[in-house]
Amino acid sequence: MYFLLAGTVLLLCLVCVPVSAILQEVTVKSTVDTVNQAKNMLTIGFPLQYGCSYPASGAPVCTWIPMNVSSLSGTVPDPAAFSLFKAGDPIVATSIGGAGGRWIALARLYGSRPNEEFITDVVGDPGSIPDPLIGNYTLAQKTDPDCSNCSGTTCRAVSADVAVASSGQVVSEKVLSPGQTFFFNGRNDGSSISVTFVSGEASSATCPQVQMGMTGPQPVSVYVVRVVPPVGYGQVNIRTATTTEPTAGSPVVTAGTLTVSTPSQAPATPSPATTPQASQGYVAATLALVIVGVSFAAKKI
Repeated sequence: MYFLLAGTVLLLCLVCVPVSAILQEVTVKSTVDTVNQAKNMLTIGFPLQYGCSYPASGAPVCTWIPMNVSSLSGTVPDPAAFSLFKAGDPIVATSIGGAGGRWIALARLYGSRPNEEFITDVVGDPGSIPDPLIGNYTLAQKTDPDCSNCSGTTCRAVSADVAVASSGQVVSEKVLSPGQTFFFNGRNDGSSISVTFVSGEASSATCPQVQMGMTGPQPVSVYVVRVVPPVGYGQVNIRTATTTEPTAGSPVVTAGTLTVSTPSQAPATPSPATTPQASQGYVAATLALVIVGVSFAAKKI
């Protein structure tokens, strides 16, 4: 009887422990080693992995740390990558489900000194790239689900809401269907930004048929982003130019249902501080054992 009670309570507590199936994203930077269009593959040599540490006080400290591998290979998110990258090009890339295997974003890097690196082009999901866009541009995007075409936590995206900010102010916003391109060049300095929504996924959380609390893979979408910096940008001292670049912790700009902010300084893998649910589950299991022990003792008395 007591073993049955104990087993039942422990089973209930195990059910209470949240399970997260969110796929790990790993962001690296280095140079392109090889591109193989026939196999849809791109290889990065001697990569550095992006990650953050969280001190007891103050802002997170985010750095690039050498990985213990000589190269990482993965499939590209879109064939546009083969017209953008060649061997030797500086690159930032994010894979899903571990290091390499499947790139969900490939970004062309401009600048080489720490905190002075910018992105000029992206193929894939821009939200997974931590470096800012060149020319004081910021991009936000949100996909809209087709609730009749869902699988678990993701649905096919019918459209994408795209907002562009310049120096922290939203300058244009548009809803794109798959294959459509959004272009902005209204600053009169020779700069421009174009965004093509290729295809993608959206979260199923807003669909009426989805069960509350469902866990599963995060949605991933494919965009092609190209930024042309202002005329003479390469002749400006980069150290001076970066003083106007948004920094982590700066105010966000809301555009309709979108929030435009600087790239998040998230770690490549969740830290214990960001996953308190697991600790709660262990507390519940411990409490259940205490309850069983008390019941057993009361019966003995």
